Amino acid sequence: MKKIILLFMVNCCLNLFCQKRLTLDRLASKYTLSSFEMFKKLLSIPNDANDKIDIEKNIKWTEEEFGKRGFKVSKIITKGAPLLLAKRDFTSKGKTVLIYLQMDGQPVDPLKWNQENPYSPVLKKKNSSGFWEAINWEKIYEYNDDWRVFARSSSDAKGPVSMFLAAIDAIDENGITPSFNIKVILDFEEEMGSPNLPDAVKKNGELLTSDVLIILDGPRHRLNKPTLTFGARGIATIQLTTYGPIVPQHSGHFGNYVPNPALRLSKILASMKDEYGKVTIDGYYDGIEITPDVKKILDSTPHNEMELLDLLQVAGFDKVKDTYQEAIQYPSLNIRGMSSGWINDEVRTIIPSWARAEIDVRLVKESNPRRLLSLIKKHIEGLGYLVLDREPNKKERLKHKKIATFTSKISYQSFRTSLKNEYSVWLRNAIKRGFGEEPILIRMSGGSIPISPFVNTLNIPAITVPTVNRDNNQHSPNENIRLGNYREGVKTILSILSEKL
Repeated sequence: MKKIILLFMVNCCLNLFCQKRLTLDRLASKYTLSSFEMFKKLLSIPNDANDKIDIEKNIKWTEEEFGKRGFKVSKIITKGAPLLLAKRDFTSKGKTVLIYLQMDGQPVDPLKWNQENPYSPVLKKKNSSGFWEAINWEKIYEYNDDWRVFARSSSDAKGPVSMFLAAIDAIDENGITPSFNIKVILDFEEEMGSPNLPDAVKKNGELLTSDVLIILDGPRHRLNKPTLTFGARGIATIQLTTYGPIVPQHSGHFGNYVPNPALRLSKILASMKDEYGKVTIDGYYDGIEITPDVKKILDSTPHNEMELLDLLQVAGFDKVKDTYQEAIQYPSLNIRGMSSGWINDEVRTIIPSWARAEIDVRLVKESNPRRLLSLIKKHIEGLGYLVLDREPNKKERLKHKKIATFTSKISYQSFRTSLKNEYSVWLRNAIKRGFGEEPILIRMSGGSIPISPFVNTLNIPAITVPTVNRDNNQHSPNENIRLGNYREGVKTILSILSEKL
């Protein structure tokens, strides 16, 4: 008899669980449809982070839309664009969840887009030939999950903003009250590296005080299943310049005689890594340990190496470590661009006067960024270079055969939250309740998000809840968002808002 009662209770719980999931499905579908017009208007406001007039239009839109939904919106003044803080209290005793959203976007080159205006959203579906073709916007109300909206910032990151507002509409109109209070911080300079964010957080710590930070940004795992990411690498940058003759010289007259700065720069860069992509600078990876527990977490994240080789069309990967997830637990050293002389239609038979490399270093929690930059600089000095933080003068050029200009900037540090943290468990439970399956767990993403000031200054854990499709072309021409991801993004946020904390 006890077994029968127990089975009955388990069955009731499962039925209730399924009913709640079906309710979330229904609400997500309904409020996805009702939010499309808002989403279209939002995407139609140009948001290049460098254009102050357009950014001001986005600020005004944000103030109005959050204000209409009962949020108290205030500006946090910075040296650049202000941050917006939107607050809404749902309980007098509950905890406070801080949510980070980004509103600015990368610049656009309209000539490289397959539509007339990147800020005029276009609904598209893939035709029988595998190409994206435009369809009438009105068809969006009978959309297919695999259709997409093409526009700048559709995924990075106005899509999550629109999803969040749609989810707020759903809870307001259906009597769902979160068990916690909400603060939303809206960043209008993220694509510039959020240069004013650290100072703003330090000066407004009390105003921003919260228990946990949720970052609604970034793409899901490649399998496009519900995903949680518990950290991100930080980033520092280096500009490295080598010098040859004071002005470019004829390569016929002076080849084999006048030193070539491009060749010297190439040798410096090549000396920093071995053939497997590992940094050869002594001490670069010090302090990082992959314990058995950490390795278990990393190995649990799905990864199809053959599929990625095919997608990227490369024959093999670097071997900093054996797997992708292990590799991104270490600091990187990446050449993101090089320049010297002229190429293509402007190519000239000259010895260049200078050569320059732009380098980025992705940071991890265990590594001191100043130490890493110092190690790189000392490595260059060890190759016989006079390393300056400015251009050399004539006296220096005549005295030293090898001169390099080295300038650097630390944008922000890495962060990482334990998967066993109470808020990590809370979010995992929310996603599982909403989707009926455990989310994919990623210990740390390879990319960078400028939110470490919240973690370090406010001393709160941070977790990223990505929602958009990975193949969204963010930062590139033809950026898009898959409509199935938009709907499931609304559902994800609903799951979190309705999960008891």
